[in-house]
Amino acid sequence: MKKGAIFDMDGTLFDSEKIYQKAWLETVEYFGQGRGIELTKAVSGASEANCRKTIKEFYPDIDVDKFFDHVIETAVKVFENGVEMMPGVIEILSYFKEKGVKMAIASSSSHDVINKNIERADIKKYFTAIIGGNDVKNGKPAPDIFLKAAEEINVPIGDCYVFEDSFNGIRAAYAAGCVPIMIPDTMQPNDEIKKICKNIYPSLSDALIAIR
Repeated sequence: MKKGAIFDMDGTLFDSEKIYQKAWLETVEYFGQGRGIELTKAVSGASEANCRKTIKEFYPDIDVDKFFDHVIETAVKVFENGVEMMPGVIEILSYFKEKGVKMAIASSSSHDVINKNIERADIKKYFTAIIGGNDVKNGKPAPDIFLKAAEEINVPIGDCYVFEDSFNGIRAAYAAGCVPIMIPDTMQPNDEIKKICKNIYPSLSDALIAIR
């Protein structure tokens, strides 16, 4: 068993990735654009900076700030009612804590959003470090966020599991030298992702069974 475990948040700990994807699609429609499905795949798990860059690549004539703000505002309206945790979260966090595995969250969401979600769900106590997308210069798919998380929990990067649902997250974990474990949510792994994943499980519950 590894000594460290780093978790993505949206789509991994919380069932929020679907909310974001719906917000992206609604925003595409609101601005009268196309290629919505392609856009949601491209931005899934990416940092804010990379999301903005991708918007510009897809829609060169769009006001990126207004577009991105609309996405966030649409999602936040849903988040105000709370977000459900994904299956197996409490079980795997409790098991790792019992075994002395140090844990961190490394999410492209802001530090404030992460804290709000984990405090509401009463799981903040499990984590030694919380790294948000605004805490690193280069967001996913760059490895920076996972390198920082491993440093914060004082565990060698190669001795850390990374639990992710997005392609960009898995790419970042692989580039960092972690042990990438994919828990697919809205997208199933393609051939590229299968090659760089250590394992792929339907849920955190299944991952826990395998790790035990």
